[in-house]
Amino acid sequence: MVFNMREYSTMLKDRNVNIAYSGPLWEDSIKGMAEIIRTRLSHDEITDSAAKCIFSVFVEQVTNMLMYSVEKTKYDQVAQESIEISSGMLVLGERDKLYFIQTGNIIKSDHVNLIQSRIDHLNTLDKKELRKYYRERLNSENDNPESKGAGLGLIEIARRATAPIAYSFEKVDDELTYFTMYVEIGQEKKGE
Repeated sequence: MVFNMREYSTMLKDRNVNIAYSGPLWEDSIKGMAEIIRTRLSHDEITDSAAKCIFSVFVEQVTNMLMYSVEKTKYDQVAQESIEISSGMLVLGERDKLYFIQTGNIIKSDHVNLIQSRIDHLNTLDKKELRKYYRERLNSENDNPESKGAGLGLIEIARRATAPIAYSFEKVDDELTYFTMYVEIGQEKKGE
């Protein structure tokens, strides 16, 4: 079956999507996406601080997918053990003076309540409260035994977001859930 690329391209354009990626997230693909985003932002007429916020949110969301996606693709390497690479989907777009970054990946269903409660809590805090909470969490132990990081990624995303973090969970089966996160970042124009 041949995929109708013109139709797909039109659909992305109608939804204001500039960059879309779906598949394995290995280091080279992330570096490539990061360079595409950096170049795109350098050509857009936005402030350096807005570009840094957008790029930071991109990095944090991709890092979350790398660390917590349970959907893995196995690759056999010549003369080495096979490796498993996380998979996910990312879109970056722009509309109404806002950039948006949306990611999606499969997580363990038993993580849903923890993620939901953390995002819901972060969405109640203003920027000053988020800075304070970030410093508190930086100096405390991570309460998630399965966490592979310091637990600061979601806080960093909330600090840089212009609006509350939007999310959804779609049950795949009893053990797996598809997690979608949507973040908006304001795009102050240069000279404004």
